[in-house]
Amino acid sequence: MKTVENFILGLDGQQKAIVSFLHNRMTNEHDLIPKIRFNIPMYFRKTWVCYLNPIKNDGIELAFLNGNKLSNDQGLLKSKNRKMVSGIDLFNISNIPERLIDEIIQEAIILDDLAKTKLK
Repeated sequence: MKTVENFILGLDGQQKAIVSFLHNRMTNEHDLIPKIRFNIPMYFRKTWVCYLNPIKNDGIELAFLNGNKLSNDQGLLKSKNRKMVSGIDLFNISNIPERLIDEIIQEAIILDDLAKTKLK
């Protein structure tokens, strides 16, 4: 089974730095459980909270599966014409708005805590 660590090792440049940083933050700071699903890292507690998806120009999208339910008070989330998912495109490790992303992750975790069903 492919692990998130193996996924990270397969990346280069800014993608590798961004995914490594966010993976460590989500697992160590926010206690999210990582799994590879659909060939990308996905993070969950009771339900799927978010995922990391490589995008063009050496970037990573941090996407939230219930992004449409998040307040987006930070103004960072973009739906890209998706009904439920919203995300943030990140292209440089030095430009990651850590505090704002932590706020969004915390709000997504609160939504997850309110979920009625749990993943098996």
